[in-house]
Amino acid sequence: MNDKNLRQSLVEVLKGGLAHSTMREALVGIDPPKRNRRPQGFSHSLWEVLEHMRLAQEDILRYTLDANWVSPAFPSGYWPQPAEPMQESDWQKTVAGFFADLEETIKLAEDESFELTAEIPHGNGHTYLREILLIADHNAHHLGQLIQLRKALQDWPS
Repeated sequence: MNDKNLRQSLVEVLKGGLAHSTMREALVGIDPPKRNRRPQGFSHSLWEVLEHMRLAQEDILRYTLDANWVSPAFPSGYWPQPAEPMQESDWQKTVAGFFADLEETIKLAEDESFELTAEIPHGNGHTYLREILLIADHNAHHLGQLIQLRKALQDWPS
């Protein structure tokens, strides 16, 4: 596979929709009161999972791009604190932040000014390709959880 094909494949995986729903499809039409509900048998709400995805994606992306980035404490820094009920502004901030960082990751995958398999200068042997794939893998995993949560909340279109 040549570099251009690899980059295009990465973009397709990041955007989703090949073998599963896209993030936009998974988030469209959610009944707002259900965003912060934890259905029986589930540890997290839709918002908590999405905020976790945003936090993890942000961390991986910033780690990749910024030698001075400090990752949050694991695991507590990767999940929202359950102090107060989620507000509409929290939801909007989470959605906007998630998609902004996803778009930045897509631009990184498309950027031909660096080699995908090159080690990140400050990355402890990690490559740009590894980090992009880590974001795609993590997002795909939790995308499935979002859909299962919506089904449990009877909020998934048939």
